[in-house]
Amino acid sequence: MRAKLLVLASSIGMLGWGAVLPYQYAYAADTRGWGAFVAAAASSLFSVGALVAAPVAGRLSDRYNPVAVAVIAQLVGALGVGALVVVDTREAFLAGMFVFGLGLTAAVPAKQVLVLRWVPSADRRKIFAYKFTGEALGMAAGAYIAGHLVNLRDPQGLDIGFLTAAAGFAVSSLIIGLAGRGSDLHAGSDAVTEAALSASPREALRTIFANPALRWTAVITVTLALGFYAQFESGLPAYAITELDVDTTAIGTAAAVNSIVIVALQVVVVRLTAKRSAPSLLMAVGAIWVLSWLVLSAAQFAPGVAAALFVTTFGIFAVGETMYSPVLNPLTASLAPAGMVGRTLGIFAALQTTFSAIGPLVAGALLGAGLANGFLGLHIVISLLAVYAAWRLRAVMRAADPARNATTTALGDDAVLAA
Repeated sequence: MRAKLLVLASSIGMLGWGAVLPYQYAYAADTRGWGAFVAAAASSLFSVGALVAAPVAGRLSDRYNPVAVAVIAQLVGALGVGALVVVDTREAFLAGMFVFGLGLTAAVPAKQVLVLRWVPSADRRKIFAYKFTGEALGMAAGAYIAGHLVNLRDPQGLDIGFLTAAAGFAVSSLIIGLAGRGSDLHAGSDAVTEAALSASPREALRTIFANPALRWTAVITVTLALGFYAQFESGLPAYAITELDVDTTAIGTAAAVNSIVIVALQVVVVRLTAKRSAPSLLMAVGAIWVLSWLVLSAAQFAPGVAAALFVTTFGIFAVGETMYSPVLNPLTASLAPAGMVGRTLGIFAALQTTFSAIGPLVAGALLGAGLANGFLGLHIVISLLAVYAAWRLRAVMRAADPARNATTTALGDDAVLAA
């Protein structure tokens, strides 16, 4: 029951992402008249808040009750985004967006630790899959609600988005608090854990990346983020509009198809891949990324069906997404040093956030310079690098413990997660 409540809370907590982020740029730049620089700065500060929050929240989740970390983080986010209803200056708006990003992301490693502590090893991949699907549905629901109610011609026209985000955080916090009642989720007190908890951030980084498997996992995290997620909201739509001459309705359709495929296939894919090793599945994700970019590349040679190919590309990406989050997060946790699960997840979330923020800059530079083929080719190479990194990770894990890798699934390897 706790796991189901956490999935529900995670879904509701993502309402704000869909209700605010797709509209905040136009709201800041045009509705408020603050200009493109402030609008871009708001997006950047949201990402900076996320980057700052992830490793700190991960450390706190190791040291303290992760229920409290998740609840407090989301309540802070609710205050930040809720305050945007009453702000009238660009400085206050930027501060609110920073706190919004901080609160949203600080809850992520705490929720991941809760899955690892509340769910038996054999069921973790399934719960991570449900959690990922629920969050996608939450974002879609937030965007749908805001899309029908937001009025970007009115300075108060995005208030419904801000209030939806704040309410989502508050309700999510309430559900997590109720689910965590009576559970003792404080970090362990054994000598190894205490030593890990007292490690400085630099010592923690050295300990984490001293593990070759975690180094390759970091490469996978970065390349798979760059290979799709970094371009989902900006680079891919920009390419479609500027190079393929695709109508904006096709972009909306592609995003909808992406969500529909994830919802339709997530449970089926989890069942079909339950006995497959995590590195092998991540190799498959990288290969799917490569196929997607090849299909997208073909679109420029078939203008008549370019829109259809663009939508198809998002559907193909979605198939890889059904394996990405349910596999990568539990794998990262299983490889984490004892007592550093939260910090490891936080650091990897920060890596993903950092490179996802870099992605739009790369897309803007290449597409702005007329180097569309370079944009496509770069992402094919990045996706191939993800395949290679996953292959190297599989070799490292097999060499480290061949018997274990021959007899366990990718997710049944979480012995270090005992609280």
